Amino acid sequence: MRRGSNLGQLGGFNQAVILDSIRRAADGVSRTELAQSTGLTTQTVSNIARRLLDQRLIREDRTTSSGPGKPRIVLELEGGTLYAAGIHIDPAVITFVLLDLRGTVVARARRNMPASPAPNKIVRLMARAIDKMIADAGIARSKLLGIGIASPGPIDEEHGIVVGPPLLQGWTTVPLRSALYEATHLPILLNKDSTAAAVAELWFGGSRDPGSFAFIYLGTGIGAGLVLDNAVVQGSHNNLGEIGHLCSGEDGPLCDCGRADCVGAATSPRYLVGQAVDAGLIDARPETAHPREINVAYRKLCKLADADDPHARRIVDDAARKLGRAVEDIANMLDLDKVIFGGPMWSPIADHVLRRLGPVLKRRFVATAIHEVELSGSRLGDNVGAIGAASLVLDHKLSPDPAGLILNS
Repeated sequence: MRRGSNLGQLGGFNQAVILDSIRRAADGVSRTELAQSTGLTTQTVSNIARRLLDQRLIREDRTTSSGPGKPRIVLELEGGTLYAAGIHIDPAVITFVLLDLRGTVVARARRNMPASPAPNKIVRLMARAIDKMIADAGIARSKLLGIGIASPGPIDEEHGIVVGPPLLQGWTTVPLRSALYEATHLPILLNKDSTAAAVAELWFGGSRDPGSFAFIYLGTGIGAGLVLDNAVVQGSHNNLGEIGHLCSGEDGPLCDCGRADCVGAATSPRYLVGQAVDAGLIDARPETAHPREINVAYRKLCKLADADDPHARRIVDDAARKLGRAVEDIANMLDLDKVIFGGPMWSPIADHVLRRLGPVLKRRFVATAIHEVELSGSRLGDNVGAIGAASLVLDHKLSPDPAGLILNS
């Protein structure tokens, strides 16, 4: 948590420090506690709190007492003043959410990815969907802080460009940030889908102290987001988490990289559906099917596995085992407290992965005598990527910027 400065020139930075501290306090926080945690004087905290109350960015929620002395007045973020929109782009579906300052989802929407996902067509679709979501929620456009986009990687975050996701045909070099800005005239932030999901889990996943965890994202492709000591790690160019090329430990389908042992290829919904077709479980053409059709067939396969069909069970358990090997390597390499799974393709396979991976990880995690690794699915459901995208906007608004510490002479 950043600490403030009692220099008068740093009012904007100190306000961000206070907002950030209030957001991090799951049960609210008093003015005295804010002064203790931020290093600011009680008077500075009181002045900033009054200003934030006047702006309706925070509220005095309740009065509590923990013993002798004056009861404390708890400050919390005010939910209904400002909002952030989030968009998650998956090759099968585009998900939209609207969050208030407290992280509550006040509106959501989904649009199927068109068969020909031309970037300019998708930008128009996203702009219309955001306009409709705002209108349906009855929220003034002026209350929207901006739009966050969670996109498959790789991305050029600095320039707002989606560079060439292997599963999005025609998206070679797409200036998505500027294109959506031109269509909406709203501030736009762009990040990787798996990183955005980790941001969502950090702030709104329900854990009081997330600590160090990896978020394993399962969608049309596979990826990972990383949080170490409650801070999101993004890599030197914001493309951390491309775990699809980790070794599965055995031969499998040929990956785009030319290898036949990549976990991403071996656990992809398209490959699993192909195995189900070969076993006579599903009637489909996975080599030419749209990702949306693969999504439907994949869920059918997992339902057959849940019903103990032996062929379906073998296919799904084999994928869970290979995914587990990658998770073991990640947990050991980073000494994680938790591994959290999520994304649009997670829930159908969740029970199979957790059942197989839990006992194995207990045996193979190197530091198991010191601490265990907690495994869980995200509480945020299929919207985790879009919630993370909106969280990026809230982060930009509520988190202190170290540049504020630079004083002009």
